[in-house]
Amino acid sequence: MIITGDDIVGIFSLKQFLSHQFEMKDLGLLSYFISLEISYDPSGYFLTQAKYISDLLTRAGLTDCKTAITLVDPQTCLTPLDGHLLSNATLYRQLIGSLVYLTVTRPDIAYVVHIVSQFMAAPRSPHYDALVRMLRYLKDTMFHYWAGDPTNRRSSTRFCFFLGDSLITGHSNKQTLVARSSTESVIQIAHIDVFHYHTKHIEIDCHFIR
Repeated sequence: MIITGDDIVGIFSLKQFLSHQFEMKDLGLLSYFISLEISYDPSGYFLTQAKYISDLLTRAGLTDCKTAITLVDPQTCLTPLDGHLLSNATLYRQLIGSLVYLTVTRPDIAYVVHIVSQFMAAPRSPHYDALVRMLRYLKDTMFHYWAGDPTNRRSSTRFCFFLGDSLITGHSNKQTLVARSSTESVIQIAHIDVFHYHTKHIEIDCHFIR
């Protein structure tokens, strides 16, 4: 049993009561629990899953891999049809499941985990490459502490909940509706080259009409 809170007297009383009802032992301050490593200093509590990441790298055969300083290649654009199908998708799915749990202490990877998890039914080589890139990034940031889809043009929503200055949880999911562009200045798009990348709304409108 883990007892948390800042009421020291209340916690002590509860532990005394429970010790009379059940056979139990006080193990002191929590340091490790279901792969969560907890450390303390005067500024607060720190959670990490460094050993969990190390075990994950071993399972993926990436213990000696080079590290990556960014989570994803900015030029990467994953779709369901690029590359070839993986001959065995089991490892891919297992790693995705492990990464989902890792987001407990690493909300910085939540969005990319959300992206690669969309291809679990039929993962392909580019999807696995993106997964490996994420693992290489995790190797580089193992001891860091952290308490738009081109196929269907749906945006992704991401948010975090804080209690004061402490991060409680994060969430990332794909929106159920397609967000259509509110671009009004067609003349600017036509005459200024740098605005051309905004014209994906034409593609969206085309499919919307269909």
